[in-house]
Amino acid sequence: MAMELMKMPQLGESVTEGTISKWLVKPGDHVTKYDPLAEVMTDKVNAEVPSSFTGIIKELKADENQTLAVGEVICSIEVETAKTDNENAVQVSNEEKVDAPVIRDVQQAAEPSRKARYSPAVLKLSQEHGIDLSKVKGTGNEGRITRKDLLKLVESGNLPKADEPSAISDAAPEEIAPQVNRQTSPVTNVPTAAGDKEIPVTGIRKAIASNMLKSKHEIPHAWTMVEVDASNMVKLRDNLKSDFKQKEGYNLTYFAFFVKAVAQALTEFPELNSMWAGEKIVQKKEINISIAVATEDALFVPVIKNADEKSIKGIAREIQELASKVKSGKLKAEDMQGGTFTVNNTGSFGSVQSMGIINYPQAAILQVETIVKRPVVINDMIAVRDMVNLCLSLDHRVLDGLVCGRFLARVKEIIEKISKDNTPIY
Repeated sequence: MAMELMKMPQLGESVTEGTISKWLVKPGDHVTKYDPLAEVMTDKVNAEVPSSFTGIIKELKADENQTLAVGEVICSIEVETAKTDNENAVQVSNEEKVDAPVIRDVQQAAEPSRKARYSPAVLKLSQEHGIDLSKVKGTGNEGRITRKDLLKLVESGNLPKADEPSAISDAAPEEIAPQVNRQTSPVTNVPTAAGDKEIPVTGIRKAIASNMLKSKHEIPHAWTMVEVDASNMVKLRDNLKSDFKQKEGYNLTYFAFFVKAVAQALTEFPELNSMWAGEKIVQKKEINISIAVATEDALFVPVIKNADEKSIKGIAREIQELASKVKSGKLKAEDMQGGTFTVNNTGSFGSVQSMGIINYPQAAILQVETIVKRPVVINDMIAVRDMVNLCLSLDHRVLDGLVCGRFLARVKEIIEKISKDNTPIY
């Protein structure tokens, strides 16, 4: 027998952790390769984690609703091997391979050149129990502190506090302290009274909160808005919607027109289709539009790939298909990956003005507000028009007001010039 370890996979770009929402196996179960082991939630997707081995589930390393960093062990699987000398040698080699990195990593943790990095799960535990991470020796890869390291300390009751002398860590404090000071913060203690309702925070809500906090902490947000006369678009769509639904089987929405207009404008202003990467700005070639789809208790951001190459009909179909996947729980990791710019349909909730939080690590997000009839002045005369606000949040490290103003003006122009003659649906 050989013991293999299944680890938390990375289920999307910039994903650093996942939450076990439901185990699909239990110790003693026999699984074959690719059988689903657990349902995992992140801030980007719900997905099943398949087994990489055939064998017997030996131990589940995490409870349901427990959050683990990418790379942490979620379960162990006992794999049957033939008892030939050669295969026994391979088995011994595999067993050594599981244990050896722990020994090497503990030795490496003391090297002065190692920089401390902590997963969100480790930071959360350290904050909850007041643990000074600079005084903890990690047993993870490259000496990193793991969630298990902290749980062992909690169980032992020997928690290194900030005001205690270091008796645990050999790492240089000047290398670790800046990371601790930047990341840790006190746990909020909210008083409760009779009649208050305490609602446990689900794994996906924790993941969303973590991603939003990262976006607001790291990205210097700026905001701008334009007012658009969407009357021609409303007229065209309303004239086509019944025949379109009968012919295609899904709705022709206003939102599809806005996504198409944004994709077209991004081809002309590629600066908006960029990401901050520390020492450089990465301007993405593909125009992949992330769209926000809400459920009763969560928000997902699937992606319309190569939106600039699709017709309004094609975009409408993808919006419908992605929304259906979200609501049926069938959204896959690949449906969430590769987004370069986000368009959010806040108008579906009746919003008329809002400032979106940028979908990290993108550089901008556009909020499409609700279309409302308002009196406006045209040629010195008052007319009732279908007006909509487009609100843009931007990463001021990547983008400046000039290019963003021009981009929004171009989106406005495209929407206002929509007509039966110059706007193909197919």
